[in-house]
Amino acid sequence: MKKFISVLLAAAMTATMLVGCSAKEAEAPATDSAASTEAAEVEGAAFKIGGCGPTTGGAAVYGLAVQRGAQIAVDEINAAGGINGYQIAYNFADDEHDAEKAVNAYNTLKDWGMQLFMGTVTSGPCVAVVENTNADNMYQITPSGSAVDCIKYPNAFRVCFSDPGQGGKSAQYIGENGIASKVAVIYDSSDVYSTGIYQSFAADAANFGVEIVAAEAFTADNKTDFTIQLQKAKDAGAELVFLPIYYSEAALILSQANSMGFAPMFFGCDGLDGILSVEDFDTTLAEGVMLLTPFAADADDEATKNFVAAYDAAYGETPIQFAADAYDAIYIIKAALEKAGATPEMSASEINDVMKAAMLEITVDGLTGAGMTWTEDGEVNKEPKAVKIVDGAYTAM
Repeated sequence: MKKFISVLLAAAMTATMLVGCSAKEAEAPATDSAASTEAAEVEGAAFKIGGCGPTTGGAAVYGLAVQRGAQIAVDEINAAGGINGYQIAYNFADDEHDAEKAVNAYNTLKDWGMQLFMGTVTSGPCVAVVENTNADNMYQITPSGSAVDCIKYPNAFRVCFSDPGQGGKSAQYIGENGIASKVAVIYDSSDVYSTGIYQSFAADAANFGVEIVAAEAFTADNKTDFTIQLQKAKDAGAELVFLPIYYSEAALILSQANSMGFAPMFFGCDGLDGILSVEDFDTTLAEGVMLLTPFAADADDEATKNFVAAYDAAYGETPIQFAADAYDAIYIIKAALEKAGATPEMSASEINDVMKAAMLEITVDGLTGAGMTWTEDGEVNKEPKAVKIVDGAYTAM
């Protein structure tokens, strides 16, 4: 309740916005109770928005960020009068980054009466759940599920870039900003997220003056010793190592590169967001690491400052990109519901039918992008941004 009250207080000071991944097992923070109890505190007709993601287990950093970022948005919107005059009832379930458990969580949320689905957080579970949302004609928006098949059906949309989008945008950013010309890649060939990003990066690199001098893979069964891959990158004269992987493996790579005396630049995508929270990792080794991410907590625009302040007041920490993605997802839902003129009396299927059309007509200014629009295939249009870790914090580039 303390957290709930502090969020409401922070929300009162926050200007309303314009309508506009598998990680290594680590000790996870405790799960929040606010989201699961919020539904019971809303009286009368309300839009029932459900979500799921890993709030326990090795990927909990992502899931908790999404749960909390969405909660901040829900509290703000409810405090400001809701959507079309109706409040939001919000319920978030733990899927432990497991596809089967994600489907079970989705079904439980359906039993609760969910009308719109905000999730899932990671790609594997999202690919599984989208089969169900499509069959049920349920509107779905994933804040961070980046695999192509996460939004393979007309009912599904996303806030983040797709895996191919992240790879191509990374090549573009590195090349156009003259960061490096000789690049090595270390990727997980057993993971759809990592492989998808690598393949699109490789396809676009030459178009932006980037030469891939080494491309070294590992698998889920062999992801603790990266000395061979690092040595090949070093011998090839790589100025930069591109890491389209998750933060837990990236932390090992940075540690082992340091032990070898290999000090290139490192550049990753949204999977690296969370590297500063890896247990027993010397975060000074992450100094200078760059990430393609649309959110920087130190940005000086009012929307970001207000969000960071509200998040810190509620949870005692600085939000990462996944929290911002989820915050935007709730406001995107709001914008589309308002455009469609939807009401809570409508069924989930009826809401989805009007939301699909509304999503193609709205423009949203969010934390993760200005002037965001969506295409019929559910992809978002926005400009790529990057951050660099400076003095132990993410800093806009």
